[in-house]
Amino acid sequence: MANKEIIAAKEALVNEVAEKIQKSKSVVLVNHCGLTVEQDTALRVEMRKAGVEYKVIKNKILVRAFEKCGFTGYEKVFEGPTAVAFSYEDTVAGAKVAVEGGQKTKMLELKGGIIEGKSATIDELKVLASIPPKPVLLAQLLGVLTAPMRNLAVVISEIAKKSA
Repeated sequence: MANKEIIAAKEALVNEVAEKIQKSKSVVLVNHCGLTVEQDTALRVEMRKAGVEYKVIKNKILVRAFEKCGFTGYEKVFEGPTAVAFSYEDTVAGAKVAVEGGQKTKMLELKGGIIEGKSATIDELKVLASIPPKPVLLAQLLGVLTAPMRNLAVVISEIAKKSA
């Protein structure tokens, strides 16, 4: 391959990664060094189940893609092996699977990321991972919204029983 072709291929890859960053609700960067093949395969399966795209991408490509999207200051984050989890639907999913994977394996460690278009620290990603899944949050909200009506119905029922 000629030098120009290599540069064009790398530029296309940077553009592809930048597009994924822009489409994602969250991007989680992890150090996956030390994972066994079985652990890495299990992590990939969990990511896929959660609807998260998980890839290992060269740091130079990531730095350029992040800069292209307006995120700077990630040079220290992109030292050592880096894997990326792109969450397109559920903001919480990538962080949750990465944190759970880190707890199980003791090898996977968060490096940083992006949440809803803003740079995120490791602590912010851990907080994000602690949020319950969307269906659970909706069920909790429904419970909170219906509680006053349910309580009123119980009170009216008790008054009706005493009156009868």
